Amino acid sequence: MILFDKENMMRIFAFLTAALFYTFPVLALEKDAQKVQQVEDYLNNVRTLKASFVQTASNGSTAEGKLFVEKPNKIRMEYNAPTNVLIVGNGDYIIYNDKDLDQVTNIDYDDIPASLILANNIRIDGKQIKVSNYYEDDGSVVITLRYPSKPEIAPITMTFTKKPFALRQWSIVDPQSVEVIVSLYDVESDTVLDEGLFKFKKAKSPKKYKGKK
Repeated sequence: MILFDKENMMRIFAFLTAALFYTFPVLALEKDAQKVQQVEDYLNNVRTLKASFVQTASNGSTAEGKLFVEKPNKIRMEYNAPTNVLIVGNGDYIIYNDKDLDQVTNIDYDDIPASLILANNIRIDGKQIKVSNYYEDDGSVVITLRYPSKPEIAPITMTFTKKPFALRQWSIVDPQSVEVIVSLYDVESDTVLDEGLFKFKKAKSPKKYKGKK
């Protein structure tokens, strides 16, 4: 298994979380406003999210872990070993902790499309958020959204199951043309989450045994 290095991980979250990343036909908002409204309603109404995830990239990198979301703006992504990374958003800022390098980096919410999952009031109105592509079949809806006023932030593509209507996947393509996909499973919505999940505490380095002199 190829693991994410620090540069890949920072790119992934800096642009953050569909498997079927085709060239979707562009959605006509006037004609299909009800379909877009369903996506908007889901993103606005879900209060908490707990899931396991598998993260893959087109460069061959893979990782797994646990995701916790509590709106507004709280997120925790725990990556399983050997990817030694923790991401925590407490509502004010996001912390990226590379445990191998013993390094902590703060990330601003405005620099990522995380508000599509974390914000309380999402408006897919063509001004705040715009639909650039849309696809659906019997079992799923795939929609690509972008910020017209923030072209520096990559579009995010989200996949929803229809029955029940629920988020199951998102993907981005970073500036180096690497596609990153986060797939969710064992998803639980609107359950009570421990507030401690969204508080960052840097793990203490193990003490070295010096022995007797």
